[in-house]
Amino acid sequence: MIDPKKKQLNKYIRFTTMALQMGLTIYLGSVLGEWLDVKFENEDQLYFKIVTLVAVFIAMFSVIRQVLNITNNDKK
Repeated sequence: MIDPKKKQLNKYIRFTTMALQMGLTIYLGSVLGEWLDVKFENEDQLYFKIVTLVAVFIAMFSVIRQVLNITNNDKK
């Protein structure tokens, strides 16, 4: 039988990992957008804004999907 304390600790580790993954995804998206702005000489930072916003949506989608998976696994 699995120890309930270990199972709860495992959840905390997974949530911490999700937060780090979300932050890294958004950061890398902003770096990519900044690089595109420099490469294509865009003074309005349009690529930075668009790619960062897309990275935020991707990160949120990933977090929501992972939380739903954790919740569904707990119900089993």
